[in-house]
Amino acid sequence: MSVSYKNSKGQVYYLHGKTRTLKSGKQQTLYYFAKAVGAGALNEIPKGYEVSESKTGLPFLKRK
Repeated sequence: MSVSYKNSKGQVYYLHGKTRTLKSGKQQTLYYFAKAVGAGALNEIPKGYEVSESKTGLPFLKRK
């Protein structure tokens, strides 16, 4: 089951992650929320992060 977040406006968003390789060869994971479950949907919030909400209602991850 994917991680879901219901914002203050009642909309549901699902957490996704995508790993990319930088020019230096280092791996970096990008986390984002989408309205539909798709490829890259995560089953748990990454360790050391928490969900927060912007003024417009969009959820995002921030470090604890």
